[in-house]
Amino acid sequence: MTHTHDVVVVGAGLAGLVATAELLAAGRRVTLLDAEPAASLGGQAFWSFGGLFLVDSPEQRRLGITDSAELALADWFGSAAFSDDGSDRWGRAWAEVFVDFAAGELRPWLHGQGVRWFPFVQWAERGGYLADGHGNSVPRFHVTWGTGPGILEPFVRALLDARRAGLADVRFRHRVTSLVTTDGRVTGVRGEVLAPSDVERAVPSSREVVEPFEISASHVVVATGGIGANHDLVRATWPAEAGRLPQRMLSGVPDHVDGSGIAAARTAGAAVVHEDRMWHYPEGITNHSPVWSQHGIRILAGPSSLWLDADGHRLPVPLFPGFDSLGALQHITTRGDDHSWFVLDKTILGSEFALSGSEQNPDLTGRSVPQLLQRVLPGAVGPVEAFAEQSDEFIWADTPAELAARMNALTGTDRIDAAELERTIVARDRQVASGLGKDLQVTATAMSRRFVVDRLIRVAKPHRLLDPAHGPLLAVRLSVLTRKTLGGLHTDLEGRVLRPDGQVLPGLWAVGEAAGFGGGGVHGHRALEGTFLGGCLFTGRTTGRAVAATL
Repeated sequence: MTHTHDVVVVGAGLAGLVATAELLAAGRRVTLLDAEPAASLGGQAFWSFGGLFLVDSPEQRRLGITDSAELALADWFGSAAFSDDGSDRWGRAWAEVFVDFAAGELRPWLHGQGVRWFPFVQWAERGGYLADGHGNSVPRFHVTWGTGPGILEPFVRALLDARRAGLADVRFRHRVTSLVTTDGRVTGVRGEVLAPSDVERAVPSSREVVEPFEISASHVVVATGGIGANHDLVRATWPAEAGRLPQRMLSGVPDHVDGSGIAAARTAGAAVVHEDRMWHYPEGITNHSPVWSQHGIRILAGPSSLWLDADGHRLPVPLFPGFDSLGALQHITTRGDDHSWFVLDKTILGSEFALSGSEQNPDLTGRSVPQLLQRVLPGAVGPVEAFAEQSDEFIWADTPAELAARMNALTGTDRIDAAELERTIVARDRQVASGLGKDLQVTATAMSRRFVVDRLIRVAKPHRLLDPAHGPLLAVRLSVLTRKTLGGLHTDLEGRVLRPDGQVLPGLWAVGEAAGFGGGGVHGHRALEGTFLGGCLFTGRTTGRAVAATL
């Protein structure tokens, strides 16, 4: 089957939906293709916590947070550590305009479409280095009321309205395998129509081929995401200087996030840059109710838990929970380990543990105020309690010796020395008991409580881990959780894909994670949380408008 269309958007995740919405708003006709069934409309964004990086927002100001575009850009550059060899030219340019967007139009644009936010801004990726190093200087992580599905709502609505009006041609179960080029220009897509599937959202679907298809188009927009579910490719592209990713890893993304769209564009002549830059998490736990293969959930921990390597030694400063995720991951992979540990107690679990993802936060996702109010009550929220009860990776004990024995039993090793574990906990407890202390994690935790949100709902009052009133003790085994691709298709500031020689590849555009969230790597080497969904929104909006203007 061969058809001719104005614009083909490949991928019905957030970035693809936003690009499509902008094209439709400009009166253009769009064909949207996705390999998955209709139930998976929205892609990875549906499963997200819905956090957005906003700068100098009303929510921040109401909490007494002083922020600015200048401070945010300094934090971004300190985290990104862009290269000076010219390879980060477009990534740096996208970063500058994105921070302006996050400080300006992003919030009113979404607010005008009905999106709202939880009023308590969170402080993710604190950094803990010097002023010009990695991390957010102030809290900027704004959780969407409705989480990931809440961000998707206006764009899904626009698509379905246009489909009913005959302006959008939406084709699920259409897997693009290659791009068509004519005289050096991308002029369409080829692929396979897959057998119908009624599996639920993100459940692996059949790859049975019904027939081939080909669509000719004036412009093609690649919005197929990254490589996070393709563990072999993730391991193969992980930088050698950062150690070795383990054979046993969890997936924070559905199976279809395999990098196939990026590969098809490369074969058609597109440049792919910074493939070895990734953003995976070291704080993954196995989902007790998995949806996709090797399904993992990330723990969003406050700063009080001890973070120990596989031998029971504390991670170096400032690799505390919530401070530098990628730094902690690289420390673990450089050691060649496949796990690490959080050690805490029942009080810290109740105050500081949250889980990433829309399905793990039913109060925010369901916009339930009564459920939300339970977060200020003693004890862990429901999903955390469920993991604590059902997961073999949550290990309870009354003494350090008992805890060490159970940790070793879980891994089938004797790497945790009971006496050493007790000495580590006692040394930390002495620092807390002093009321001041020199331990940087203890002082950082105390400093966190100066922020009203942390004091109320995120950071436990400092106390001794061996105080029976706060027990029992808890150890949680943490695994590597694959998630984001920071590199990708090289694009200019309009989203036009570039060739390896730096020239535009006519007819081809890229958005979202497939484009490294802008320019083939807007984050550089490290990211500030809340910028992944924001990058999908911004690239989709910018590129959708640019394609519409070209037409």
